[in-house]
Amino acid sequence: MPLRNRVQPTGEILAHPARGSFMGNRGILHDERQRLTKARWRHKAWVCCLTDFKSRKRRLMAPNRYTELFFHDEAVALAAGHRPCGECRRADYRAFLAAAGHSGPIKNFDTALHTARAVPRVFRQRRHHAEAGTLPDGAFILTDTCPALLWQGALHPFVPGGYGPAQNIQNGIVTVITPEPTLTALKNGYRPDVKIS
Repeated sequence: MPLRNRVQPTGEILAHPARGSFMGNRGILHDERQRLTKARWRHKAWVCCLTDFKSRKRRLMAPNRYTELFFHDEAVALAAGHRPCGECRRADYRAFLAAAGHSGPIKNFDTALHTARAVPRVFRQRRHHAEAGTLPDGAFILTDTCPALLWQGALHPFVPGGYGPAQNIQNGIVTVITPEPTLTALKNGYRPDVKIS
């Protein structure tokens, strides 16, 4: 039975058999029986990591260790509010922060990103509205049926197993899932790793 550690663009954490191409961390979110607690984060430094780095091995959801979260691809991680890790993804980390226009302590960026992605005390994702035509490649929006990725001139609906067939992008105001500091990075040329079959 799969563990509940697969993050969706909407921030939901599901049990799903697919592991994903990136791993993330928000602190210890599970109990001694590998069940998620009510909390959806324990700190503001939500990172998106490689699943293989320096041959490190971890037991998933080990007691008193951070909860390993998994994402289909980097665009999903960014939509859920994560940023590239400064250790295992140093080049991406630097490129992302430069594109986001950030200099100075990473703690300041993480605080701003947290404000843009989370509604305090209710563990819910913050969303905003924008004109579809102004959004960059790599942004996620919420459609009537599911979250969807804007990528290379098309809209790609997302389900837990990955992306569905491409659709036309409709003009007009849409609900945006990707946090605004991340949208800035995408608009300024940061290119996420996207896994569309």
